[in-house]
Amino acid sequence: MAESTQDAAKAQHLVVICHGLWGNPVHLKHLRDTLATHHEEAGVYVFTPKANSDSFTYDGIEVGAERITNEVEQKIDELRKAGSKLSKISVAGYSLGGLVARYVVGLLYKNGVFDTLRPMNFTTFATPHLGVRTPRAGYRAQTWNFLGSRTLSTSGQQMFLVDNFRGTGRSLLSIMADPSSIFVRGLSMFKRKSVYANALNDRSVPYYTSSMSRCDPFVDPDAIEVHPLPDQEEPVVLDPENPVTPRKHKEEKQLAFHERYIISSRTLQSLPFYAVLCTVLPLAVPLFLINAGYQTYKSAQRVRLHEAGSVMDLKRYRIPLLEEAQAMQDRVMERFAAERTHLNEESGKGYLPTPPPESSSSSVSDAEESSKLMRSISATQKSEQAKNTSPWPTLALTDDQFEMIDNLDNIRMLRL
Repeated sequence: MAESTQDAAKAQHLVVICHGLWGNPVHLKHLRDTLATHHEEAGVYVFTPKANSDSFTYDGIEVGAERITNEVEQKIDELRKAGSKLSKISVAGYSLGGLVARYVVGLLYKNGVFDTLRPMNFTTFATPHLGVRTPRAGYRAQTWNFLGSRTLSTSGQQMFLVDNFRGTGRSLLSIMADPSSIFVRGLSMFKRKSVYANALNDRSVPYYTSSMSRCDPFVDPDAIEVHPLPDQEEPVVLDPENPVTPRKHKEEKQLAFHERYIISSRTLQSLPFYAVLCTVLPLAVPLFLINAGYQTYKSAQRVRLHEAGSVMDLKRYRIPLLEEAQAMQDRVMERFAAERTHLNEESGKGYLPTPPPESSSSSVSDAEESSKLMRSISATQKSEQAKNTSPWPTLALTDDQFEMIDNLDNIRMLRL
């Protein structure tokens, strides 16, 4: 069912779906049609925004979200003018679209949309909530982290957590996970919040980041027992309460003689592919880098026009980040002082807590450094505690990523 064939006058529940990097609404056609057809009687109206399609996804999470929020608000006005009794809203996204969806939720919350529309379902699929920086060691991981953050323009910097969002000294994903932010407040209003993560074979968005986990139990599938939900035709969705447990006795596969000393038929069949890969790769890599440079240049032009307000009125979609940063610093210092007082009481020492610095417009950078230090101390302590209780080793995530996990855990999202 195409969007144009949906009955706007009967719309009661608006469902907004955001595509991922390099995506466009066509990629969501099957999902849109399925939802619209199966829930037509419930007044579901599925909307797939198109203002952030294809190469526009290079321009950054916040720019894409501002475009989409503007489009969503226009769609709400359009449905109401058509006579609909719109009362509910749900938001979903896959891959990068899930991060864009979280930003959109914050803007809708800020603009008062949730005062008239009840937030129902928020869902993401294979979304890098902790970014896509790989915690693994080795040259492959370092190459991935280096190239990825430099070849996908602003979106790449944000997903690899190397951005300095609007001069705050923090990455955008870190700000989006802060409990005091409009993003977390808006997300908390949804009745149901679900995140779906691929357990295996997703190299760009592995399990730990899409499920917001400190560890990855699926690194060695032979060492775990999986527990899927019952009554599935194919057991693909695991029980969120108990998805996996360590296998008591790992089965060691005994290799036959021909598997040890003779090249398998599968390997022989793969040789032509690797031969073509070795031939094409020297040509493909330079072309990819040239295209990445071109797309970065075009993206910078689009962002300049966007920031100039030539596309839309940005006042509705801009957040007072400096005020939030100062308030955030005060909260962190108060929390640190409370923790220090508690430790001093336990040790019998009567040291006074260090007072927070005085507020001034010229001390924003110092405040951010103090905030980053306090976040680092707190997050490191919590990660050490997690290492002692988890049956799997804790990943080498950054302190900011550990803090994101803690903050997003408080929203109580269902992990599937």
